[in-house]
Amino acid sequence: MNESNECPKSSISKSGTPEEIAEFWDNHSLADHWEQTQEVEFEVRGQRPRRVAVDPDLYARLAEQARTRGVTLETLINQWLSERLEPNKAA
Repeated sequence: MNESNECPKSSISKSGTPEEIAEFWDNHSLADHWEQTQEVEFEVRGQRPRRVAVDPDLYARLAEQARTRGVTLETLINQWLSERLEPNKAA
C-alpha cells in the first residue's frame, strides 16, 4: 500500500483493486498483453495434509452426511471438529 492507503495500480490493467483487476481479465486476453509480461520465480510452501485413520463404517456415515449437506467430507469433518473443540464449550 502507498501513503494514501490505496492499492498500487496493476501494471497491465492499471486497476487499483482486486475486483477491478478481475473485471479487466474477464474481458481481456493475456495473449494481447504477452509482451508486457516478465518471467518470475517464486516458491510456494503449502502445509502437508494430516492423515487420521477412521473406522470404515464411520467413514461411510460421514461421507453420507457430507453428500446430504452438499459439502466435501473434509469440510464437514473440519467444521464438526472446530465446533467440538471451541474453547468456550464444556468438555
